[in-house]
Amino acid sequence: MNKVSDSAQPADPATAITDFGIDTATLSTREAVRDYVARLRAGEIGSLPAILGLIALVVLFSLMSDVFFSLNNIANLLAQGAGQTIIAIGIVFVLLTGEIDLSAGTASGVAGAVLALHYVENGNLLSGMGSTVFYIFNALLLLAALLAALLRIWPGVVFSLAGVLITVIGFKANPWVEMLLAVCVGAAIGCITGFLIAKIGMPSFVVTLALFLAWQGVILQLIGEGGVLGISSSHVLDEVANGNLSTVGSWLLCVVAAGGYAAVTLGGHFMRRRRGLVISPTPLVVAKVVALCGFAVLVTALLTVNRSPSKLIQISGVPYVVPIVLALLVAGTYVLRRTTYGRHIYAVGGNAEAARRAGINVTQLRASVFVISSSCAAIGAIVYSSKVGSVDPQAGGLNTLLFAVGAAVIGGTSLFGGRGRVADAVIGGAVLAVVSNGLGLLQQPAAVVSIVTGLVLLLAASVDALSRRRAAVALR
Repeated sequence: MNKVSDSAQPADPATAITDFGIDTATLSTREAVRDYVARLRAGEIGSLPAILGLIALVVLFSLMSDVFFSLNNIANLLAQGAGQTIIAIGIVFVLLTGEIDLSAGTASGVAGAVLALHYVENGNLLSGMGSTVFYIFNALLLLAALLAALLRIWPGVVFSLAGVLITVIGFKANPWVEMLLAVCVGAAIGCITGFLIAKIGMPSFVVTLALFLAWQGVILQLIGEGGVLGISSSHVLDEVANGNLSTVGSWLLCVVAAGGYAAVTLGGHFMRRRRGLVISPTPLVVAKVVALCGFAVLVTALLTVNRSPSKLIQISGVPYVVPIVLALLVAGTYVLRRTTYGRHIYAVGGNAEAARRAGINVTQLRASVFVISSSCAAIGAIVYSSKVGSVDPQAGGLNTLLFAVGAAVIGGTSLFGGRGRVADAVIGGAVLAVVSNGLGLLQQPAAVVSIVTGLVLLLAASVDALSRRRAAVALR
């Protein structure tokens, strides 16, 4: 009877890992710190400058203003920059591919104008727009659906056709229908923008700059010069940016958000540890989780205290915009980090030609990120319109786009593509919100706010350029 040779025996997993050269050594705390410092020196700084800047700004304004850390101002801070932060989340996807979307601001304005017009006219957009504009509007929605179908971007097809159905059927004024219509308009705008850039091959800077002006004209056409469309009489639309969760709902959100983060982070850490893969030191991971969860508990505890100046009215709870931003943050992070689509975005941003040769449909992917950007811009329009209670001809213009792009760049997303996270938009949005809020409390004029904001953005762009140069040198 023949004996089975040793070479035919199943290989030991540890031996197999070693044979393939996989590094299974767990880093000590000192080694992890040393590795992090080395990556910083190599130009991989991420959002560290923005975080340090945010901490410095918070300390500075808290020392200069007694009101900065009041409960009312903390709640106001969370809602103040939510609209531009949501727009910035969409712009991150565009920037990661090495493109730019200058039309996101006015695209959000168009979505907000259509939302407000549908509400004011009780669903009768034919009367509100006039027959010619109404037919052109629906023709553009159908065109957007057709272009999305050619690119095989099926969500764009669905939302564009849904917009046609809502406008043609003439649903009565309903806040949920209005918000859905706004997102449909945003998605349709993204389909048109993406087709012109990805399929036709026009430069994104030129296309989005042209559309920035075109959509501004559309807003004027829908609202009229000097006109204002009020939506504050709708309880639901008003509550989006001005309402708060109940105390129970606030703590439930805290448990779900903090608990979910802890479960995902620690679960992934210990799973890698069981498989013998390289992991960060467990004390550092646990400390990070404890710090963020503790921060969430502290903020929730503060916001559930009654912050109304009147004893007759109670104002407490986490603002509704917080779970909206968190939901987009989680969804965007999951898409970029856990899906093939997200990895393809980074690949295209890093080297589009190499990605094409690897079999990635670069045209479809480039077009799709503009659909994401404009859809997020529409959601940002809903939040911003709710905050001010109306939509005017300046909606989406002025500093909306600059602050949205600035939030993404300040947070650490590269203007050159291939590097960034959705969290960067949230961090950068927080920086801009603190700057605007703090200078406002100090009663500084708008000129000073604009100058400081511009300098912060210039500093962020400089850091990005210098870190890229350092990374290029480190690779040689």
